[in-house]
Amino acid sequence: MLTLCIDTAYKYLSCVLIEDDRIISSYSHECFKKQSEEVFVALNEVFDQAKVDRKSIDSICISEGPGSYTGIRIAMTIAKVIGEMLPCDVYTISTLRLYAADRRNCLVVMDARADRVYCGIYDGDLVVKEDAAVPIKEVDARDYTVIGDGELLGKSNFYGDIAEAFLKTKHLWEKAENISFLTPKYLKESESYYR
Repeated sequence: MLTLCIDTAYKYLSCVLIEDDRIISSYSHECFKKQSEEVFVALNEVFDQAKVDRKSIDSICISEGPGSYTGIRIAMTIAKVIGEMLPCDVYTISTLRLYAADRRNCLVVMDARADRVYCGIYDGDLVVKEDAAVPIKEVDARDYTVIGDGELLGKSNFYGDIAEAFLKTKHLWEKAENISFLTPKYLKESESYYR
């Protein structure tokens, strides 16, 4: 089974081909707000590296957000088109869940602008705190490994290997029953999250 995975939701453009349970090619490059310009180059590169026919995809998995409004829609549009044309199954995963991968006791944060962050807390497969948009001042990262925009919390930025993250979260992907109804995951600000 051949799966194409795409993450365009935030700073990185990541395209990954997974055959059964192994990565056969991947592309990951920081290109914030330029994903639309580079996504087809990246897709061509992963298919050329793997030497597989583009029509041989059995499924596709995309990060559904939160993240950049335009960024999320790039991968979602590609998934809808490929899903209809081939056809193939389409899966989604939260961008924050993807970045957490299988890490224990981690807080994933992404800049949501206006002194806010998108964040979620994970412990392996367990969701400790659901993804939310909260003011930065409400986030207490003292007891967690921080993934993502750590500098917003006085830590280092760390995004991990997104290709490996797709593979490690494969059992958590959610199948879209009707790809016509796929919508990006946008988060509204939570009133009280980390207090």
